Amino acid sequence: MTTADHHAQTSDPQAPTPETAAPQAAPEPEISDPVAVLTAENQSLKDKLLRTLADMENLRRRTEKEMADARTYAVANFAQDMLTVTDNLRRALDSFSEEARQAADSAVKPMLEGVELTERDLLKTLERHHIRKIDPQGERFDPNLHQAMFEVEDPALPAGTVTQVVQSGFVIGERLLRPALVGVSKGGPK
Repeated sequence: MTTADHHAQTSDPQAPTPETAAPQAAPEPEISDPVAVLTAENQSLKDKLLRTLADMENLRRRTEKEMADARTYAVANFAQDMLTVTDNLRRALDSFSEEARQAADSAVKPMLEGVELTERDLLKTLERHHIRKIDPQGERFDPNLHQAMFEVEDPALPAGTVTQVVQSGFVIGERLLRPALVGVSKGGPK
């Protein structure tokens, strides 16, 4: 160290020394291939975009299905309440035998016809709202749609055939609203 250097160090206490000098910044790593980096980033963004589009399409489909189900099944509680009305209309009509209908006077016949018309209109209205009546007389017993109330020995009918419908069932869309209450044959061929 020369005297001039020594003098410079002693005269300027703020001057950096080789020990206190700021370290040199490390050189930035060189990008080996900028095209490869951009291509990889492009592929990553494209993949994210395609996944987002697929998620949005799935959401759209799910929402459409939920809306369709809501439209179809929104009336389920109301329909359940209306089933008692259809049952009561049917009971009123069944209370008259065929002989009693034929022998009925001119005041009773129009009332019976009015009750029959009311029942038909109510069933048509329910069908417009995707509510169908199940009347499985003579069909094979289906535990998904029918509820067996009793069994009937009948060797002439195949086992598991609905022989009597105690109460009609109803479905709304593809769902069961109320099972049909039925009597089922047993003892016949399988």
